Amino acid sequence: MRLAKHLAHAGVASRRAAETLIVAGRVRVDGELVRDPARDVDERHRVEVDGRPLAGPEPRVVYAVHKPTGVLSTARDTHGRPTVVELIPEERRRLYPVGRLDADSSGLILLTNDGALSQRLTHPRYEVPRTYRVRVAGGPVGERALRALRTGVTLEDGPTAPAQVRPVGSGAEELEITIREGRNRQVRRMCEAVGHPVLALRRVAFGPLRLGTLQPGAHRRLGEADLRKLGEAGGPLARGSAAASGPRTGGAGRGL
Repeated sequence: MRLAKHLAHAGVASRRAAETLIVAGRVRVDGELVRDPARDVDERHRVEVDGRPLAGPEPRVVYAVHKPTGVLSTARDTHGRPTVVELIPEERRRLYPVGRLDADSSGLILLTNDGALSQRLTHPRYEVPRTYRVRVAGGPVGERALRALRTGVTLEDGPTAPAQVRPVGSGAEELEITIREGRNRQVRRMCEAVGHPVLALRRVAFGPLRLGTLQPGAHRRLGEADLRKLGEAGGPLARGSAAASGPRTGGAGRGL
């Protein structure tokens, strides 16, 4: 395993921040100063950061969180604005959001310390679906707009893949949209492209997991069954990561 990845899995820092630590000369492997983030290490190596040996990889955890509007989907904010990580104050391990939701969007977001699982769930290769409930302006959404969303619309960064779309309720001013891409503010841009700007957006499902009755600001730690489902959604490479997480847990995109 690359040294930077090893540090990230041990909860020292994100992979990018770990690379900075290594290049700065703050990491030793078996007593030797190492400045190459790509250096291969395993459990047999003694790794020290600032003279302190690592305790080894920390148990992997995943939380489902109902992000309210106004909360940033980031680990920290330099301007002191509320972040989604602060919604789990009892968790002392370093957590990262899986993908993003804009500050003015709400709904299901996952937090984890498992960088490999996070990458697999958000990588376009695996096409993990995300489902959103959106309330739109412009009156009832007609068949022409629905057909465009279902077949793909052209945005400034290219055409979108077909989406699953269904009207919700009798007024046809609320839609449920499922996409398998993760472009920046994609759902909002798709709706605006067909003449129906989004007034409110809430993610109700991420892969096999649904928001359900989880209240705004609330969270739950995923158990083994949910982790297994996530691993299957993330493809064969993610399944190993999720399986490794399962026995160690004991509890129950980008911006859009």
